[in-house]
Formats: sequence, structure tokens, C-alpha cells
Amino acid sequence: MKLRALMLCFALTVTGAVLANEAAPLAADVVVEKRLIEISEELRCLVCQNETIAASQADLAQDLRREIRTLIGEGKSDKEILDFMVVRYGDFVLYRPPVKPTTWLLWGGPFLLLAAGVFALIRFLRRRAKEAAAPALSEEERRRAAALLDSSNS
Repeated sequence: MKLRALMLCFALTVTGAVLANEAAPLAADVVVEKRLIEISEELRCLVCQNETIAASQADLAQDLRREIRTLIGEGKSDKEILDFMVVRYGDFVLYRPPVKPTTWLLWGGPFLLLAAGVFALIRFLRRRAKEAAAPALSEEERRRAAALLDSSNS
């Protein structure tokens, strides 16, 4: 009985391996598919926002990949396709938006935040150091402290 079960499992495994096919490419032309991937890695998924449309499984990303395939089929260049997407969705769709007045805050914002943080940290540390430092003693307080030290040492 065990032998029959083992032979059945082996037969099913071998049959599955024989019948398995390689995944068919999404595009009929491998060159088109490669170009699609290169272009879609430059575009941000508008749903996920932290993934390219090449990596995203969102419905909109699939629609955008389909649109890119269509544009490639029409003979558009990579730049024309990217320009089409920017006109349609704005600079946000680009994973690396261009540096221009409307995106200066996007590019410079992290540096401004870093500078503000360093400035605030320096002010905080200086203020804390001032508060921790002992206040200067007057001449009278120094004499009293010296007298107390002399009396405790003798």
C-alpha cells in the first residue's frame, strides 16, 4: 500500500514536471518587452507611490504598462513616451523629476530640513551647556568657599 502511494506521488511529480511550460512573455516581441521594462522603471506608480510601474501590481500600473506597449507599437521614442506620461500625470509620475522651479522644494527640501535640524541641535546643546555650567562666584562667595574648604581640611 505504501509502495503504491509512493509510486503515485512520483508519477504525479514527473507528470507535472513534463507538462510544465515556461511562462510566456507579455509582449510578442522580447525587444518591446525589454524596452517596456526600461521605460516603466522610470515611472512611479500613482497608486503605490513608492514603486515603479514595472514592480507594481496595481490595476493602474497594469493599464500604464499596456499604454506604454501601445505607444511603443506606434513607434514612439522613449522620450516621447515619458513626455506623454508627464503631460498626462505631471512631473510626479517620474521617479526622478527634473530640477526646475516647481520642483525646487522637492529637491532642496531634505537639505533644508537637515540644516534646520542641525541648527536646532546646536542651539539646544549650547543652551544646555550654559544651564549646566556653574554660575560665576562673586568675590564674597569665593572667600566664604575658601574659608569652608580651609576649615574642612584642618
